[in-house]
Amino acid sequence: MSKSSWDFQAGDAITSGRTVVKSLGGGRRYEVYLVWDEKLFALVVAKIVRPDRVDDEDAMRGLRREADALARLAHPVLLRGFDTVVDGPRPHILVEHLEGPTLAALIDRHGRLPLEQLLPLALQLCSALHYLAGERMVHLDVKPDNIIVGLPPRLIDLSVTRTLDEARRISRPIGTASYMSPEQCRADSEPGLIGSPADIWGLGASLHEAIAGTPPFGDRGDAGTAEYPQLERAPTPLPGRVPGPLAEQVRRCLDRDPAQRPSASEFALALEPLVAALPRKLVLGRRTGRVI
Repeated sequence: MSKSSWDFQAGDAITSGRTVVKSLGGGRRYEVYLVWDEKLFALVVAKIVRPDRVDDEDAMRGLRREADALARLAHPVLLRGFDTVVDGPRPHILVEHLEGPTLAALIDRHGRLPLEQLLPLALQLCSALHYLAGERMVHLDVKPDNIIVGLPPRLIDLSVTRTLDEARRISRPIGTASYMSPEQCRADSEPGLIGSPADIWGLGASLHEAIAGTPPFGDRGDAGTAEYPQLERAPTPLPGRVPGPLAEQVRRCLDRDPAQRPSASEFALALEPLVAALPRKLVLGRRTGRVI
């Protein structure tokens, strides 16, 4: 039986010119390592199919799908890809190394995000989702674990990304249970409904968690007594301190009817007055050093 981990140590070569610096973790099908790439002469991240999954068609299909999406898409808020190796004993993709915590880690560490941080983050994510919709692509796994809070932030993990045509043919639930739209949850019984509004639901669920400190329908990954509680109950109320326009847009994002959710651009336009009203930060003038 194949082992489940490559167990790479610092200095081990994944392939020629690509050396492990340290492990960054991973999931059921893939491992993730920080590596030094001689060609790029830079630190990057390698996402590698686990050794016992190399012959798994689903794992390889997911890797190829992510590689195809990385090659097709180019946006400041989307993860960038640099190389793909699908042949040979260690199939992997090479993506940029990002500084900064995930939104999930930030919430776990500090609780609710202040509006000064949350509103610009929301605008950036709307920008990425607007671009994806224009490219007729759907991310399908927008959640705090897939949002890197950096400058700019990044939406990562394109392993389940589909074209709109492919998304409409999905016939099983796909995504992360706590952040899946109702149409993703019901894909086995009501196929053909998944489109760009599914990503808007994931955005709304992620922002709800950033505002309230907890996911809208229960703990992350915990479906509670029902497999998909979002099919049966409303999201938990947002704190009363939240500005009305923001609370209303998040509520609309979590509407069970995809047609009632705002588009990414509509959401962004609704947030812009709130962003404009934020206190201006103190910035040092480049030449004089004075505060402006």
